[in-house]
Amino acid sequence: MTGTDPDEILRQVAAESLAADDPTGWFERVYAAGEVGTVVIPWDVSTPHKLLAEWAEARELNGAGRRALVVGCGLGRDAEHVARLGFDTVAFDIAETAVRVARQRYPDSPVQYVTADLLAPPSEWRGAFDLVVESLTVQALPDPPRCDAIASVAQLVAPGGTLIVIAAARDEEDGPVEGPPWPLTRAEIDAFAAGDLLPVRIEDLRDAVEPGDRRWRAEFRRP
Repeated sequence: MTGTDPDEILRQVAAESLAADDPTGWFERVYAAGEVGTVVIPWDVSTPHKLLAEWAEARELNGAGRRALVVGCGLGRDAEHVARLGFDTVAFDIAETAVRVARQRYPDSPVQYVTADLLAPPSEWRGAFDLVVESLTVQALPDPPRCDAIASVAQLVAPGGTLIVIAAARDEEDGPVEGPPWPLTRAEIDAFAAGDLLPVRIEDLRDAVEPGDRRWRAEFRRP
């Protein structure tokens, strides 16, 4: 890895993985490099994503007696927040290093951190979770396999359950983007509403996290 800009390094590693026909392989490489200090991971922060925390607070979310799944949990910031809300929380990542570091950081955590692949999740997870949190993971995948990842996320929501999606946003006419991330279009956000999973509220937010950015926050519910 060369260069000092974190975004430049991420794009370089992702490009190498894509060239090797391995669109998810770059995650493990980045986390492994971050663990030894050769890369600064931009999303390695201790606080949950602002848009997730605000959403949960506005709904006075109480997870007692319910199960939650955090997709692409990384180093655990969102998973720990969801668990504090009372949910019986499972959090997974395809990167073994991320899962191991999360366990080390939160040794007394009630969160079940596991290594799994969103494109081929355990069959017992299908329709099993009352809350599914997808924050910034699908946007880190090119297409393919993004469409398959979106469909896989939707299948994890239980009857009566909720899916919350947070992602960078763009317009279709913006054209190709050099990622990661690859911001989602409105059509891609709408695609989470698969089968009987219905949109509740889709927000197109400007300057919500930092000046000049644009994010989707989308809530879906299965009857």
